[in-house]
Amino acid sequence: MMAAVAFAQKNEGRFVDELKALLRIPSVSTAPEHVGDVRRAAEFVAAELKRIGMENVRLIETTTAERNGHPLVYADWLHAGKAAPTVLCYGHYDVQPAEPLDEWKTPPFEPTERDGNIYARGAVDDKGQMWMHVKALESLMAAGGGTLPVNVRVIVEGEEEVGGEGIAAFVREHGDQLKADVALVSDTEMFAPELPTLCVGLRGMIYTEIEARGAKVDLHSGMYGGAAPNPFVALAQVIAKLKDENGKILIPGFYDKVQKPTADELKAWKALPFDEEHYRESEVGSSVLTGEPGLSVQERTWARPTLDVHGMPGGFIGAGAKTVIPAKAVAKVSMRLVPDMTPAESFAKYKAYVESIAPKGVALEVRLIHSGDPIVVSTDNSYVKAATEAMREVFGKETVFVRGGGSIPIVGDFVRELKIPTVMMGFGLPDDNLHAPNEKFHLANFYRGIESIVRFLSGVGA
Repeated sequence: MMAAVAFAQKNEGRFVDELKALLRIPSVSTAPEHVGDVRRAAEFVAAELKRIGMENVRLIETTTAERNGHPLVYADWLHAGKAAPTVLCYGHYDVQPAEPLDEWKTPPFEPTERDGNIYARGAVDDKGQMWMHVKALESLMAAGGGTLPVNVRVIVEGEEEVGGEGIAAFVREHGDQLKADVALVSDTEMFAPELPTLCVGLRGMIYTEIEARGAKVDLHSGMYGGAAPNPFVALAQVIAKLKDENGKILIPGFYDKVQKPTADELKAWKALPFDEEHYRESEVGSSVLTGEPGLSVQERTWARPTLDVHGMPGGFIGAGAKTVIPAKAVAKVSMRLVPDMTPAESFAKYKAYVESIAPKGVALEVRLIHSGDPIVVSTDNSYVKAATEAMREVFGKETVFVRGGGSIPIVGDFVRELKIPTVMMGFGLPDDNLHAPNEKFHLANFYRGIESIVRFLSGVGA
């Protein structure tokens, strides 16, 4: 193990240069114009896994007659013996769109180092953290003469940012090819700098579109305003009825299945080093925090469902003026879910409610784009113990357990389909701007993440 740590430390500069090469590939999974770039990123990861000594490296196509998908990258090394555990390492190589481009200090796909960070789209979510897995495996391989302390399977997807439909289908249909004892996911963050953190819960999600249709064509607002229905106004009226001014979601029955956090969890969250005013000013950047009154920030962001609007494309959005009443408009709306809510039931309630409040003269279509289940994982297993011991050695502090407000759909699939626990060992920071301009990854955490994973895999093997 110590030889592997020494190898990683000696090669830190090369590891960062390789990561920069991967970050330069604009693998935006939601954009059709980047389909080739997404594949190029998959091929980059596959080539590196093969180079470091992993076996059976291949791309697994996810395109079907019903959908165009991005490939999975698979690799394994299974020579540690039948008695040794098998660890399934997961990550994703696709990234969010970089817009708005004018808010980036440096171009999003030209990785730049400054102030001890590397800035680029995908730096922390999830190329940088996925690359920690690859470099930890390389370090162990180099120190072990081409061997690993455990059996390892690697699965890296290219659709996490668009719902993970391809990998979910593969896990359902070919779960035997991913047989393992535990999954390792590094796509989460530390609660605070220098504080080792394991995420033990994630919110689920349903991402939807509401399309409003009024007139058969776009109309002149002077000639038809006052008589013709306006889809944008209709969407505004619908959205206004989805939540009240205190943040309560008004969909009937939406909270019926919400499972409250335990008393022990609430006590642990209250003990975390958290300054609400610093969070408001430095992370959120708003004049006040919003949400359900009487609940802490942790409760509101980790253990309560949400409803948010992300965009309303349609009509005229160019410079200058165009007095048009659009024939149709769309609102992109998502909901984060918590245990024991299910995407199917929550979407059904939402859809029925939206259709029931449709304004006159407008036809509404409510579409489900993608979904994922909420999950809370057990901490009572030897793999979590190995993770906490590994991070204690690296950070010199005890690990804290938190939930995350985001969603990683595949974690639920690992639990349901593969019947294995998941260790969510992430090294991002709260201010890393994932999904926002100027995304970054603290390089010290990149290095410490590699060492932590080396120690974790060695500990599991022991």
